[in-house]
Amino acid sequence: MKHFSYKSLDQLKQDAEQRTQFVRFVEDKERLKQLLGRNVPIGKSITLGNSMAIHPMEGCDADLDGNPGELTWRRYERFAAGGAKLIWFEATAIRKDGRANARQLWLHDGNVDAYAQLLHKILDIHKERFGTTDDLCIPVQLTHSGRYSYPNRIIAYHNPLIDAKTSTPASQAPITDEELEQLEDDYIHGAKLAWKAGFRAIDLKVTHGYLLSELLGAKTREGRYGGSLENRTRFIRNVIEKVKKEFNGEMLIAMRLGCFDSVPYKIDPESKLGVPLPYETPYPYGWGVNPEDPLSEDLTEVKQAIGWFKDWGVQLLNVSIGCPYYNPHIGRPFEKPDEGNYEMPEHPLVGVDRHFRISGELQQTFPDLPMVGTGYSWLQIYALNAAAHNIEQGRIRIFGIGRNALSYPDFAVDALEKGVLDEIRVCKTLTYCTFLMRQKNHPLGQFPAGCPPFDKLVYGPIMKEAREAFRSQQK
Repeated sequence: MKHFSYKSLDQLKQDAEQRTQFVRFVEDKERLKQLLGRNVPIGKSITLGNSMAIHPMEGCDADLDGNPGELTWRRYERFAAGGAKLIWFEATAIRKDGRANARQLWLHDGNVDAYAQLLHKILDIHKERFGTTDDLCIPVQLTHSGRYSYPNRIIAYHNPLIDAKTSTPASQAPITDEELEQLEDDYIHGAKLAWKAGFRAIDLKVTHGYLLSELLGAKTREGRYGGSLENRTRFIRNVIEKVKKEFNGEMLIAMRLGCFDSVPYKIDPESKLGVPLPYETPYPYGWGVNPEDPLSEDLTEVKQAIGWFKDWGVQLLNVSIGCPYYNPHIGRPFEKPDEGNYEMPEHPLVGVDRHFRISGELQQTFPDLPMVGTGYSWLQIYALNAAAHNIEQGRIRIFGIGRNALSYPDFAVDALEKGVLDEIRVCKTLTYCTFLMRQKNHPLGQFPAGCPPFDKLVYGPIMKEAREAFRSQQK
C-alpha cells in the first residue's frame, strides 16, 4: 500500500495539516541549516557540535564470539565520516545469554581490544574529516535482550498477549530477584569493559521489549522489582548508582527509553492490515499505556520515572516507542512491511505524529534534559524540515535518524552543507533491513542487516540469499 506519493513539500504539508497536530516544517534552507547545526550541551562534560544523531542501528554482523565483524567496521567507518555529532553505538550485550541473536555484539573480557580498535578507528576518521572529536559523543548501548534473548528467553513477567506472540509458555518462571541483583553487577562489569575500551558514555537500553524495558511494565510482578513504580525502576536506579560510584561521575550516563508500549498486533487474514490482539480493560500490563485504552499513551508514570532518572544521573535521553517484535508500525512507520508482516493499520503520518507528540511533551516537561527524537525516516527528504521545526519549537533537542543512516550515513553533511537530502539516496522505509534482522537460516545463525536497495553491492547479494532461505522455509 503506497502512502508516500508527495511531489513537493507543499503537498506533504497539506496532508500533514489534515491528519496531524505536530508534523510541521521549516521551509527556509538557511534557517534549517542553522537549527540542525546548533550545539547541544550534554551535562557538564561535552557539547555536541550539531543537533543530529545516528540511532543505535544493529547490524547483526558480529562473529560468534561477539567481536565486531568486517561489516560492523564498515558501518561505523561510514558513520564516523557522516557528520552527525552523536553516534549512538548499537546494542551490545553484557552477557552471552543476553544476546538477541547469534551475531549480536557482545563485549566481554576476551575482546575489549577489538572494541578499542574499532572506537579508535571511528575517532580517527571523524577527526580527519571534521578536524576534532571534542564535540563528538559515542555512547555504547549496554543491553540484555530478556524475552528476546537467544537461544533461551528470559522474561520479567507474564503478559498473556506478548506470551502468545512469542510462544512463551505460561509455566516459564520469570527471572528471580536474586538473578536480577547479579545482573546489576554484570552491567557494571560491562561498563568497566566499555571504559577500558575507551568509551566515555554508556546507554542503558530500556526499550523495544528487552529486559529493562519489560521490567518497567511489570505491574503484576511480585517482589522487589515489580508492582510499584519504585520497584519497577529499582534495577535502573541500582545500576546508575553503581556506575556513578565506580567511575566517580566521569562516565556519561545516557538512556534509550521506550515511552509507550501499546499492545501486540497480528495480521488480519482478509485485509492484511495489522489489528491488535484482543485485550482486557483496564489493561493491567505495559508501560506508558492508558489502562482504559492501551492503544493510546498515558505518560504520567513515564514523566515520574524520567524525573527520577534525571535526578539519579541520566544526562541524555533517546525517546523511542513501541516494540518491533509485536507492533512494528508504532516504532517504525513504514511504506512497505517486511515480508510476512502486516500492512500499516494507520496512515504513516499518524505514526510520525505519535512520535512527535510523545517526544515533544517529554522534552517540554524536562527542557534541561537533552532528548533525541525518533520517527523521522518515513518523511524521507522532508525529515530535515520536520526536525528543524521540532528543534525550533523546543519539542526536541536532537534529531535522530535510524534506518536512513544505513542507506545514507552522511546525511548530516548534506543537511548542513545543502539544507536538503538527496532523494536518490534517502531511505524509502521498505523494511528490507528489518527483514534481514529476522532471518536466522544462515550458517552462523543470523543474516547481517543493512540496506539492499541503496547499499546494493554489499547487501544485495545478502538479501537474495536471505529471501531464498526464507521462501524455502515457507514451502
